[in-house]
Amino acid sequence: MELLYPDYKSTRLRAPRRDRIQLPRVTTERTGPALWDSRVAPTDHDLTAQHDGEPLGERIIVGGRVLEAGGRPVADTLVEVWQCNAAGRYRHQGDQHPAPLDPSFTGLGRCLTGADGSFAFVTIKPGAYPWGNHHNAWRPAHIHFSVFGRAFTQRLVTQMYFPGDPLFGQDPIYQSAGDAAGRLVAAFDLERTQPEWALAYRWDIVLARTPFEDA
Repeated sequence: MELLYPDYKSTRLRAPRRDRIQLPRVTTERTGPALWDSRVAPTDHDLTAQHDGEPLGERIIVGGRVLEAGGRPVADTLVEVWQCNAAGRYRHQGDQHPAPLDPSFTGLGRCLTGADGSFAFVTIKPGAYPWGNHHNAWRPAHIHFSVFGRAFTQRLVTQMYFPGDPLFGQDPIYQSAGDAAGRLVAAFDLERTQPEWALAYRWDIVLARTPFEDA
């Protein structure tokens, strides 16, 4: 994956242009954030049950496993998600595009992985939204994921997409992943779909070496 991808305008400002330097690791980088069982409520994984009313939109279940590159499960790690609502709007002051806010949907959730690395969220399928990167630019439906390790420097932030989205070819963020882009797309999971209640999608997160580690 290229660190500078000009079609994605933000990388023009954010991508590093100087040689990297190795900083010594101090206690902050070697010790973990206290984010485990006592700080994650049993219902934090259900984004549809955080308010008095039910959110609008298509209820879905998104689950999978966090794995090391060799297939070993990563247990007791914090997985966080954030997303827009079914109309394609985030509950954030920076999002002012003319789509309705849903008073029953905040779009934030978290959980700890199980012994087998498994996680699952109940949420609403997000909508597409305009983002101004280029003419008539719309983001495909996606959910942001964050996976924490046992230290502040051990964090992965990525995005999950839904199969068959017609906007893939127009989205430079998705395209910037190159040959690996298909790994960002969840698979429809009929087995985990719950009758009369919610469709399900499966998406495993495989932790591999970063471009910085390959240098």
